[in-house]
Amino acid sequence: MHQTIENSSLNPLALTAPTSLIEHPATVYLSQLAPGSRPAMKQALNAIARLLTDGICDALTLNWARLRYKHTAAVRATLIEKHSPAYVNKMLCALRRVLKEALRLELMDAVDFARAVDIPNVKVTKQLRGRALKEKEIADLIQACFDDPTPTGYRDAALVAILRGSGVRRSEVVNLNLIDFDLNDGALMVHSGKGGKDRTVYLPDSALTVVLDWLSIRGSSSGPMLCHVNKCGRVILRRLTSQAVLFILQKRGEQVGVTDFSAHDFRRTFISDLLNSGEDISTVQRLAGHATSDQTARYDRRGEQTKRLAVQKLSIPGSRKKPLR
Repeated sequence: MHQTIENSSLNPLALTAPTSLIEHPATVYLSQLAPGSRPAMKQALNAIARLLTDGICDALTLNWARLRYKHTAAVRATLIEKHSPAYVNKMLCALRRVLKEALRLELMDAVDFARAVDIPNVKVTKQLRGRALKEKEIADLIQACFDDPTPTGYRDAALVAILRGSGVRRSEVVNLNLIDFDLNDGALMVHSGKGGKDRTVYLPDSALTVVLDWLSIRGSSSGPMLCHVNKCGRVILRRLTSQAVLFILQKRGEQVGVTDFSAHDFRRTFISDLLNSGEDISTVQRLAGHATSDQTARYDRRGEQTKRLAVQKLSIPGSRKKPLR
């Protein structure tokens, strides 16, 4: 059972009695998410609950089933004033999903549900986020790791090689275990990726060599594939956090002057390079772990040069190959 606020009369949207967690729409929704996605979405739900009740309720003490169109429309309008379109749409997605669970749990009728979720997403007009990393930038990052002869340098090189060579997400790379790695074909089993799905990705031979160098230092004990190294250079089989990955990349980037990039940019580069090499989008989609090819296409950062070169493959019968000067 979860707590309710002491005085529910302070707000009509507050729960008036404890509700079992298995019957609470917010907890049911959060339980369906991958572990890495739960904190962010719970934070979004808490923010919505506080917004609707002037800070009285959180996600667990708000009576989501009592929300109507006037509430959801007000949430949307308020969020638009304070946040970016992408962030607002993430919040609205969480709101709709919780209300859908309220409907499924028979806490809300279909008419009220349909009206409450009838709020459009905010149109995103700005340029695509992130960028593709240049080949030299990736080489410089790897070299920064190679220049560090300690176990930390070997581990960081393996991290960059895995991000670059497999396109896995930051949350996925820290959850890799040694048992998930197949030395014979360079396969990595990604468990509970985005959407809770498992998939297999593969390391190219160039990345495999870097990873094997790290594993020769790490050892063959079971546990996380990428782990901590203490100040004395001793390998500690404790899993890295997603935040630690950010710090590692920032540190190596500063060493060689590679700035303004994120771990996710390796993923964008991975997808763009595969598409640029002629791989069909359905194969790239499966490797990236996307639900649709449209999602994969949004990661394409090949730019105008790729489009220009593509049309050069076309020929006009009877025309000169080059224009007269």
